[in-house]
Amino acid sequence: MNKTAETAAAIHKLLAKRWSPRAFKPDSVEDEDLVSLMEAARWSPSAGNMQPWHFIVATKDQPEEFQKLLGCLVEGNQRWAKDAPVLMLAVAKVQDEEGDENRCATHDVGLAAMSLVVQAMSLGLHCHQMAGVKRKHAAEVYDVPGGFEVWTAIAVGYLDDPDELPDDLRERELQPRVRRPLEAFVFSGAWGESPRWLPR
Repeated sequence: MNKTAETAAAIHKLLAKRWSPRAFKPDSVEDEDLVSLMEAARWSPSAGNMQPWHFIVATKDQPEEFQKLLGCLVEGNQRWAKDAPVLMLAVAKVQDEEGDENRCATHDVGLAAMSLVVQAMSLGLHCHQMAGVKRKHAAEVYDVPGGFEVWTAIAVGYLDDPDELPDDLRERELQPRVRRPLEAFVFSGAWGESPRWLPR
């Protein structure tokens, strides 16, 4: 299914084609591809090079581990994420070595996740990132230490036919992608003022 974004300016094709599906084939993701995703995340930028990202990964070929991670998602996400061959939790180290707050931690984990997502697209994979995570439960079942916080989850796999989804999810899957226009969030000179170089 082609959901390439209709952009106001040319952007890289991997960014234009990136979207968050719910219909995933059961096909396994190769180990070397998983390593490639982690390597992309590894080389992401971070404040002070603190690299606060951590990923807990579960694959379908280890059913008990997969069910453990699936149980960390809210019920609405479990409905479709159960079919993805790979699930991940993104964890942020929110304190530095002195115990002070790293205010950039979640920003930097987001950068690492996006690097992972773009790398996945380059390999023919798709990702769906989820905020619907039972964060406290996840921290407990994985013994996440103090100073670290579970933030989001990511499903990874190959696109499947949306007709495999329940009716309500299939309807959402087929909806066109929508974004706010550039002038809604790009300002210059003062808040709410659009730069002269934005397309009109």
